[in-house]
Amino acid sequence: MPANRTRANFASDNVSGAAPEIVAALTKAADGAAMPYGADDWTARVEAKCAEIFETEVAVFPVATGTAANALALAALTPPHGAIYCHPGSHAYVDECGAPEFYSGGAKMVTIDGAGGKIAADDLAARLTDARPHGVHNVRPAALTLSQATEAGTVYNAGELAALTEVAHGHGMGVHMDGSRFANAVVHQGLSPAEATWRCCVDVLSFGATKNGALAAEAVIFFRPALAHEFGEARKRGGHLLSKMRFITAQLDAYLADDLWLANARTANRAAARLADGIGALEGAQLVHPVEANEVFAVLPEPVIAGLEADGFGFYRMGGEGTIRLVASFNTTDAEVDAFLTAARTHSG
Repeated sequence: MPANRTRANFASDNVSGAAPEIVAALTKAADGAAMPYGADDWTARVEAKCAEIFETEVAVFPVATGTAANALALAALTPPHGAIYCHPGSHAYVDECGAPEFYSGGAKMVTIDGAGGKIAADDLAARLTDARPHGVHNVRPAALTLSQATEAGTVYNAGELAALTEVAHGHGMGVHMDGSRFANAVVHQGLSPAEATWRCCVDVLSFGATKNGALAAEAVIFFRPALAHEFGEARKRGGHLLSKMRFITAQLDAYLADDLWLANARTANRAAARLADGIGALEGAQLVHPVEANEVFAVLPEPVIAGLEADGFGFYRMGGEGTIRLVASFNTTDAEVDAFLTAARTHSG
């Protein structure tokens, strides 16, 4: 275990550092001059790589944060008098300080609950059946946003996605995917990026990199480029057209090279599975959701939780009594996982 990581911090994948390949790419990009505002070689390569990876024509807009990616993408799909349908646990609803409402000019977010962080197609259809009983007095359903992987660490399969997009499109809505952990979902599914998105009729993806080895880099990817006809202006007005865009796209360029994004996600997913297996074997422990990406939600006896906290391990208490969340990262090691499990067994004894 590295000397500066004496106790593993599983509070979030945001606590992790950056992949060496991405740091090296940034250092290289810092040498010399390049044209500003995305008119550089790194940005051009990222656009070409995204078209290759997703096997279709795409419109790609790099941004610095996931909040900007989600909020600007949803604003492209939603008028001020529109409604954005989402899960009540979704990041866009809970953790973005009203950014989707702000950037859309006042759209309303409407929640649909579901087990495991997922929205079911039947529940969406039921809510949309009479969504505007009073016509112009009610907001118009405009967009559906789905987290992939979800905030519960679960993953929509292709059939679930296809059913949801069919319902949404049948009501004239656009479909956005919050892919802050998209790589983890793709690795779990064993599908191609195309099969996991536009071939299930997803319209726009917030493609995450920051949680998976980048310093600060995301991209909004439109699979129907016509939807992005004013997105360039929205990104500029929202403060996310960086003058030195190469320092965002150099990260994405390295992230996509040689499938680093998938390799990093495999490491995180394997670490989460290892954590889940060990926790599942503890007396009095219970997994709350299936572990399908890099998050583990578990109920542990209070003495075990308190003991782990006293030991200095990082994690969050979540919701109900005795529930914790552990998130594995692209650089989580077997030694860190095993140290946590050894300590947990000690405190449960």
